[in-house]
Amino acid sequence: MNRPFRLIRLPLLSALLLLAGSALAAQDPVSRLPTLSPEDARAFELKVLQQVADLSLLPPRLNTSPLPQYDYDQLDYGMTIGIARTPRGRLWAAWVAGDDGPKAFMVAATSDDDGATWSKPRLVIDSQAPHLPLPRSVIVGNLWTDPRGRLWFFFDQTMNHYDGRQGVWIAICDNPDAAQPTWSAPVRLCHGAVLNKPTVLANGDWLLPVEFPNISGKGPMQFVNAELEPLRGANVYASSDEGKTWVRRGNVRFPKPSWDEHMFVELKDGRLWMLARTGDGTMQSFSADAGRTWTEPTFPSFKHPAARFHIRRLASGRILLVKHGKTIDAHEGRSQLTAWLSEDEGLSWKGGLMLDERKGISYPDGFQAPDGTLYVSYDRNRATDGEILFARFREEEVLAGQIAHPASKLQQLICRPLKKREAARKR
Repeated sequence: MNRPFRLIRLPLLSALLLLAGSALAAQDPVSRLPTLSPEDARAFELKVLQQVADLSLLPPRLNTSPLPQYDYDQLDYGMTIGIARTPRGRLWAAWVAGDDGPKAFMVAATSDDDGATWSKPRLVIDSQAPHLPLPRSVIVGNLWTDPRGRLWFFFDQTMNHYDGRQGVWIAICDNPDAAQPTWSAPVRLCHGAVLNKPTVLANGDWLLPVEFPNISGKGPMQFVNAELEPLRGANVYASSDEGKTWVRRGNVRFPKPSWDEHMFVELKDGRLWMLARTGDGTMQSFSADAGRTWTEPTFPSFKHPAARFHIRRLASGRILLVKHGKTIDAHEGRSQLTAWLSEDEGLSWKGGLMLDERKGISYPDGFQAPDGTLYVSYDRNRATDGEILFARFREEEVLAGQIAHPASKLQQLICRPLKKREAARKR
């Protein structure tokens, strides 16, 4: 993500409350704190900041009745997160509102007519609270329908955009096609965040791409959680019991680390192929032992900017890639979103269906429906238009470079925030 940072000062009252609750301050802070040495004073500051960071460990709340507070006329930002399909054909789409930063929160809507129309927001995860000393954001996540038909919502919770720890939270819906879906209470899985969907391996294991950026926390959180440094990188979490338990299996540290946003493909020879975002664009690594150890990172057979991409094994055996650029070996930044297919395990690519030629588009995510149809969501001009869009197309159209099937559609609107438009209309 382009996650900008803004320094936000702790309100005086909140800071004093934190000081009053700390072990050091409890011993008459007025007389004790002014006498601390520079080293002890810095240790005290870090302890207070750690208490602030620990506010992200409090359980978030899923708001399943978010209207009218979170209706489109109250939203003014849109950054896509993901799209999923449930067993009876309902589409779920999720996106970030607020901003790509400290004020972020997550919103989801549904469609029961294959994307022709979409509901108003029907699920919101907003951990902001006016009494907190810093914003508490929900900014990274995704939706995924597992092989049993359950809908998973992965999302993070972090202080002030990025506190050097984040935290993967999971909520599961057993009835995602119901008129009133019900969700489990969120459970915190681990440090880091999940932007992309799990991958189900041939042996039944689930692999979860947990990014734990090799980047220190932002702003006041920069030096908090430093002890977690060994865990940073593109992590591999695995489950052999359909998500009941997860174990950290492996890790890759890519050069020029960015937000890893990594994904997996299981190759036909049994190796795992990991692709991740870096400061130099997309890079790759391979594992021959189910994700425990990985090769030194190299560049793949395509060029892509420092931005999210989407890659997935299809039912046909081909690999789908959604990237920026009208050719496979070039790009012009976050524009020209195209779809490609590989029949030789990612060594070369065919087709090149232009999904959206405009500038300011980014963050593709997708899935394949049981009938083979491909769905890809993305966003456009997050801070101005804030549009969340999707494309529906087929493999043969990727190869042909143009859509032909009556049901295929490009540049279809899921939603757009209306608060700025409403304000402009009233002026």
